[in-house]
Amino acid sequence: MTEEGNHIRLRASIQGRVQGVGFRWHVQRAACSRNLTGWVRNTVDGGVELEVEGPPTTLEAFMEDVRRGPSAARVDAVSVDTIPPEESDEFNIRF
Repeated sequence: MTEEGNHIRLRASIQGRVQGVGFRWHVQRAACSRNLTGWVRNTVDGGVELEVEGPPTTLEAFMEDVRRGPSAARVDAVSVDTIPPEESDEFNIRF
């Protein structure tokens, strides 16, 4: 992860049983409880993708929550890239 000032932004792709199990709401709660910004959405291939921005150490804890997922989910793979910060104001679920 590369630091851009105080915040970095991550783009993550999550594969497994992550649709129809409350995964996006789990991610949104985890992000909002840490005051992170960004978005999460389902993908056509059955996965979930997200972008999230905040302090590096906070993002590490958030990504642990993502890897764990809600109880009905099963996370098989997570790929993460660092992208330029956008300084958004909130964390949204995109439909």
